Amino acid sequence: MRDHVVAVDIGTGSARAGVFTSRGALLGKGEHPIIMNRPRENHAEHDSENIWAAVCTAVRAAVAASGVDISVIGAIGFDATCSLVVRDADGKPLTVSTGGEDRFDTIVWLDHRALAEADFCTATKHQVLEHTGHFMSPEMEMPKLMWLKKNLPQSWARAGYFFDLADFMTWKATGSLARSRCTLTAKWNYLAHREPGWQTDFLNVIGLGDLRERGNLPEETTPVGESVGTLTAQAAEALGLDRECHVGAGMIDAYAGALGTLGGRAGDLNALEHQLALIAGTSSCIVSFLRERKRSTGMWGPYYEAVFPDTWLVEAGQSATGALLDHIVGMHAAGGEPTAALHDRIVRRIAELRAVEGDAFGERIHVLPDFHGNRSPLADPHAVGVVSGLTLDASFDGLCRLYWRTCVGVALGLRHILEKMHDYGYVPDTLHVAGGHVKNAVLMELYSDITGCKVVVPKMNEAVLLGTAIAASVSCGLYDSLATAGAAMYPGGHERMPDKGKKTLYDRDYRRFLAMYRHRAELESME
Repeated sequence: MRDHVVAVDIGTGSARAGVFTSRGALLGKGEHPIIMNRPRENHAEHDSENIWAAVCTAVRAAVAASGVDISVIGAIGFDATCSLVVRDADGKPLTVSTGGEDRFDTIVWLDHRALAEADFCTATKHQVLEHTGHFMSPEMEMPKLMWLKKNLPQSWARAGYFFDLADFMTWKATGSLARSRCTLTAKWNYLAHREPGWQTDFLNVIGLGDLRERGNLPEETTPVGESVGTLTAQAAEALGLDRECHVGAGMIDAYAGALGTLGGRAGDLNALEHQLALIAGTSSCIVSFLRERKRSTGMWGPYYEAVFPDTWLVEAGQSATGALLDHIVGMHAAGGEPTAALHDRIVRRIAELRAVEGDAFGERIHVLPDFHGNRSPLADPHAVGVVSGLTLDASFDGLCRLYWRTCVGVALGLRHILEKMHDYGYVPDTLHVAGGHVKNAVLMELYSDITGCKVVVPKMNEAVLLGTAIAASVSCGLYDSLATAGAAMYPGGHERMPDKGKKTLYDRDYRRFLAMYRHRAELESME
């Protein structure tokens, strides 16, 4: 009986795979790094063949670690970052790099080369922007495609296929040109609630009237939980699986994490609207599900059926959170390579210093965490970070103070997002946190105390892989719906309530946080 599934998560720096039972138990994992090319500021590129090879290595390792026979694996699912893969008419890699190497055929999600193109999209004020918070981000695919057409016309002329990375993986695995409703709705300005979903007038206005033909993009999309086919002989051999294995529609990684953390509540939409998924790693994504569409200025969405049927999804986010802490560690005189061990050492020392100094620890340092722009709620990719309160202290304890207050700034940024959401009628009061931040005791404390929300951490901190496994289990018929699969496979979680005694302290910090935004704007407006 095929009652196991494989889930693959393609992140910024590695591909991970896990083998799951139909009850959500993770039996084995594998991971392999992927390369990134950074030829100039704001440019970041992947080699999609390198990604595929990394996935194959990770899947083989996960299956070996699980001890199961491949005959019991019913499906494989893929989630990935919203990176843009470009292939020529023969399906071969096509350069997106100013360096001209064809192997670098993928623009990474965090690449900000298309800032001007994003601003152009925003200026159109087209109705599609009602589903991007009224602003276009350079992390979306349309600005990147505009940049490609303008700056690398030879690549555009030779292009035969454009893929979101998750859709590239399902194509590589099956040969199917199906595109996921999740990816196209969230990252390609496809309106799944309208017919037709592609808004031709918008494509014409931004100079991409030939996009669909050039990129082999279909009119219809495939919902999450549906199979796009079974593995080809070549893919089965590469992955170490068999040809009877189904391949589920791809997912954006953060939305897979939302499914993994909130899937157990999908059967009750009233309860689901009070829950928020916080997928926190290099960046942070905040995902909420809604029965009815609500305003979302400064957020992405609402997107119709990006995950659950007949349900809207809205996403907010912080472009650099874990990446910001790495940056602080790397730039400080007492820091260095931001390894997990160094982060742990800093967190332990912060606990010791706070035990001695109490709330006075680092209190005069204030941080606006917009070092890579402000995704939400300001929707300003040009925003910059601000640090106030530095001295000549270059000691390790000085680093700990700055690190602590940067964590406070990150959590205050989350509160800023939540308060805007409440202004628009959203009602979340519980944060379900998954990702690398779960391992950072400082952030986990602050997320609860600064926002005033209950925080839930799944007992298995693999929410992204689990969400992909949930969708895969539906694609091969183990379950009849995402809600049923989510309820059966969710592992439960540990809860933390906010410390109400800290409310006055962090309310003051929040007022200062908002004041810093005003002062930054004042400085930048001076002539």
